[in-house]
Amino acid sequence: MRDYIVIGDSTCDLTAEIRSKYNIEYLKMNFVANGEEHAASLDWDEYSPKEFYDLMRNGVNIRTTQVPREEFMTVFTYWLEQGKDILYVSCSSGLSGSVNLAKVVAAELLGKYPQAKICCVDSLISSLGQGMLLVKAALMRNEGKSIEETVCWLEENKLKVNQCGTVDSLEYLRRAGRVTAASAFLGNIFGVKPLIISDVKGHNYAYRKVKGAANARKEMAKDTVAAAEDAENSILCISHGDALAEAEKLRDEVFALCKFKQVYITNIGPVVGASVGPGTLITYVYGKPVTIEGKE
Repeated sequence: MRDYIVIGDSTCDLTAEIRSKYNIEYLKMNFVANGEEHAASLDWDEYSPKEFYDLMRNGVNIRTTQVPREEFMTVFTYWLEQGKDILYVSCSSGLSGSVNLAKVVAAELLGKYPQAKICCVDSLISSLGQGMLLVKAALMRNEGKSIEETVCWLEENKLKVNQCGTVDSLEYLRRAGRVTAASAFLGNIFGVKPLIISDVKGHNYAYRKVKGAANARKEMAKDTVAAAEDAENSILCISHGDALAEAEKLRDEVFALCKFKQVYITNIGPVVGASVGPGTLITYVYGKPVTIEGKE
């Protein structure tokens, strides 16, 4: 059985420490700010999280790209030349076209490396939800599971990763085309906070709305605990848009209801962050299967 590398992309939001611990690689997407294109580094090579989110706070419109074809070709070829198979766990196809491009590149490369395997799994989620699946895949590989066994587990269980998030301002979702201008305007005036899940098709869906940040945290905590299974032996992941203090308040709200074995808090990376904006809070837990399909 050939060894294989586990690869994510810029939306997985795993820190260098976690990626190193579990031997996970990632493919870089890009973002454009003030007319200049930058690699969307999870290690914040060019901008710190505060500098990045301050750009948005100051009105800079940041655009993002999927993983470029050249990045797929370069990274995939490198690992194939090392004699490894490839397991790519992508950002949700509901949010990015990266997984579809990966399959095209994989088909081309397998013509040159016919003994290799390149498996592309659509995570149907992003940020630390995608990151949780990558860590699980790496653990299975380290336990000696074949690439086929790992892919099978991911496909059967990926919808058990539950997301619950809210944004500080609807303006960034409006810019990214996620809400209409009118609903963003009225929502910001009246302090409406949407509670957002990743649905069965991997789209972000506001399944209900609440008034005010404090209420949003309380409702997120309730819904997060309700979605979890065996919380005392599992991990709670929280990603945030340069809002550590608010993320810690959310953690405390969750722990007041249920104690998780471990909590992991980190910044939302530049690609997801460009769509959701500063002040965003998102929880991720492994538990009950997601069954909601969002409706317009």
